[in-house]
Amino acid sequence: MPNVENLKGYGFHERTAEEQRAIAVMGGKASGEARRKKANFRKTLNQLLTSKIENDKWELALRELGLDPTLESAMLMAQIKKAIEGNVKAAYFVAEYAGQSKKTEADEKEQQAKIEHMQIQTKIIMPDSRNDQLFKYAGIPVDMLTPIYAPVVFDIQEHRHTEYIFPGGRGSTKSSFVSLQVIDLLMENDQMHAVVMRQVADTLRGSVYQQILWAIEVLDLTDEFHCTVSPMEITRKNTGQKIYFRGADDPGKVKSIKVPFGYIGILWLEELDQFAGPESVRKIEQSVIRGGDTAYIFKSFNPPKSSSNWANKYIRVPKANRLITESTYLDVPKKWLGKPFLEEAGFLKEINPEAYENEYLGVANGSGGSVFDHVTIREITDEEIAEFDHVLNGIDWGWYPDPFAFVRVHYDPARLRLYIWQEFTCNKQSNRQTADALMELGIGGNDLITCDSAEKKSVGDYKSYGLFVRPAEKGPGSREYSFKWLQSLAEIVIDQVRCPVSAREFLEYEYERDKEGNVISGYPDGNDHCIDAVRYATNSIWKRRGR
Repeated sequence: MPNVENLKGYGFHERTAEEQRAIAVMGGKASGEARRKKANFRKTLNQLLTSKIENDKWELALRELGLDPTLESAMLMAQIKKAIEGNVKAAYFVAEYAGQSKKTEADEKEQQAKIEHMQIQTKIIMPDSRNDQLFKYAGIPVDMLTPIYAPVVFDIQEHRHTEYIFPGGRGSTKSSFVSLQVIDLLMENDQMHAVVMRQVADTLRGSVYQQILWAIEVLDLTDEFHCTVSPMEITRKNTGQKIYFRGADDPGKVKSIKVPFGYIGILWLEELDQFAGPESVRKIEQSVIRGGDTAYIFKSFNPPKSSSNWANKYIRVPKANRLITESTYLDVPKKWLGKPFLEEAGFLKEINPEAYENEYLGVANGSGGSVFDHVTIREITDEEIAEFDHVLNGIDWGWYPDPFAFVRVHYDPARLRLYIWQEFTCNKQSNRQTADALMELGIGGNDLITCDSAEKKSVGDYKSYGLFVRPAEKGPGSREYSFKWLQSLAEIVIDQVRCPVSAREFLEYEYERDKEGNVISGYPDGNDHCIDAVRYATNSIWKRRGR
């Protein structure tokens, strides 16, 4: 309550000169004290506003927007959120902060246009009700989004393109990004269904199906979807929307997809280069994408080594409704990849720069259709063989016209170098005859031989002869993976005198081409019997976790 004495006569002019002087002195002291307090407060507030936010998710979100991770930036973002939601005072605050003036009607309209542009461009949902520490870009958690994909999110949300292609090296998170977009688009479009495809149906469960499950989990939507593997489908519970998984090796199952309502508006082709070619992809799109006005087609792959591969040529052709976003592991935060991944990448860069460029940077640096560009043909001396301490043996069964093929190799893991130094091939010989021939070459009961697992009887025969054999471990995608492992080596050294068939097969082995001369991804079957024997011999290496 005010001091009654100070309100005497309700007017300052009615006081005596001494009273006025005393009050002025007291007022001056109070005013000075107030100014000092305000100055101290401003100093303290400035220090507080410029202090760093100790929160990884807020820091990441602010840095993604080009802002320093300070309290001031966070407060600004809070006002931007309110402005986007329609709060006029917040919009004026943001405009004032940006140095805008709103004195005239023209300025008012310009300001409103800028605010609307900001609403369109940012597409930011600030901390939501489920987790007030979680920033999102159009529904995608910032801590799941690498910076290179941020503009793509805006593009997809505004549907500037229909086809989105993601060529990228190993560890570039392109598949993770696409899987998040598939789920986000389903949640935003309740009349849409999705189809996710690879060339071979047997590879679906261990790759794209698991990737979609991961996306559902990180988006905290597990309770909203029902997932089955027979049939391989994922259903959004409250709408009935479907995600179908199909292999291009069974065209009938692709054409037979009938959705319960709406239409298929999302298509993801993973490992694009493994599909048969552009004509095959075009037919898939025509079969799947029908019935709606809006569609999203995603294509992701690791560019094959050969620049003449159809997929590498495919992305070089300009197309108005296509957006291509190339990425590498260098675009990804290091902590996402982990130390072992980075060490492996650095090691390959040092010992085999060309393989590193292709596998990790996604560069198609092969000059032609040759599968193995790193083969060295030279004599392997007896002195070198005497030092070999990691000897492996492999067999590819055959009769006629396919030959029986046995190889002996040495693997140097420190230098990623493989030596092929002994072989035996023949036609129309029984298991007893080939086993005797190997024993004459010095193969004994202590030498492990890894064989093609397709012929269980032959494996059993060799065991009965006293040889130490085991079937190779196979599985979906294992053939392609073993070829890629061989391609990633620094060098494959072959003695042409000791191993003429192996030398010829490795040198002449090329990718197949379609009728137009385009290289087809994948590894052709035929004239690769010693190559297969080498793959079986090294089976225990490339099947190891992390290889």
